[in-house]
Amino acid sequence: MYYVYILRCADQTLYTGLTTDPERRLQEHNLGGPRGARYTRSRLPVVQVWLSQALPDRRTAAQLECRLKKMSRQQKWTWIHAEAGDYSI
Repeated sequence: MYYVYILRCADQTLYTGLTTDPERRLQEHNLGGPRGARYTRSRLPVVQVWLSQALPDRRTAAQLECRLKKMSRQQKWTWIHAEAGDYSI
């Protein structure tokens, strides 16, 4: 199973990625080492603000990740609030 996630960085920017293990991946981002994304290393700590449902394959996850990465910051926040039932993060 694959998951797509959105992180909020310390500088309030958003980072989108995909993984098979969301908990491990968040930890890797926050450790800031070579297994974390270059983008998030200088923007620590990061907090997960959205996680997709389990997706059946990498292709489906990559398509969703691509769609989210094309969105503006405001569009991503709208997506997050709509998916989360409109509660504040």
